[in-house]
Order: sequence, then structure tokens, then C-alpha cells
Amino acid sequence: MKTTLDNIILFDEQNLQISAGSFRRDSIEKTVPGLDGTLSIDLGQGGRKIKQTGTLRAKSRSKLEERISKIATFIDGNTHTLVTGSGQEMSNLRMDSFKTVTEHADGSGIVTDYEIIYTQLV
Repeated sequence: MKTTLDNIILFDEQNLQISAGSFRRDSIEKTVPGLDGTLSIDLGQGGRKIKQTGTLRAKSRSKLEERISKIATFIDGNTHTLVTGSGQEMSNLRMDSFKTVTEHADGSGIVTDYEIIYTQLV
């Protein structure tokens, strides 16, 4: 099974790592002049950050740029579903950033490392 984003195979499995942070609780802290203490308003459970790193390979620079452009289209403010190769499903993901880190020639073409940061909305 391959890792997919919205049922589209975009990523190579080699060096693919996905790490999820913990969910957080959001709150507002307010103080009132003349009164001791703090008012804390619980806003409920917030989202969490998910980081994906890996390597993209292509036979030519133009093919690699096509793959990068296709992934970058998911930075659209909409939510998406990521399914890992092991079958773990993470839904309600908003892609916040996608960057390529290094690019170099390989025996079979061009290779680049990448990093994606998602926010999993609740």
C-alpha cells in the first residue's frame, strides 16, 4: 500500500516519515482590573501539527518540478486526508507549508528532500 493524499499517490515511500504532535486545548486568559485572579475560558480541544518528510525522485528536472507543483496545489486552505502505507488515516488536514530542502542528481535522475507541515483540525 502506498501513502496517498486524497487518494492520490504523490509521495515516494523511501525515507518517508510522518510525525504527529499532540492535540492541545485552547483557552483565553483574562484579568479584570480591581479583582484578584484570572478568568480562564476553555475553548475546547484544538488541532495538532503533523510533519511529513521524505524524498521525491524523477527522471528529469521537469518531471520533478511537475511533482512538486502537483503537491503544492494542496496548499489551498481546504482539508485533506492522508493515508500512510501502513493504513493509518489522518483526516481534516490542512497543508500549511511544503518546501524542498536539497536537490541533487542521482543515478536514475533528480532527487530532492522535502518537508510538509499540516495542521489537523478538530
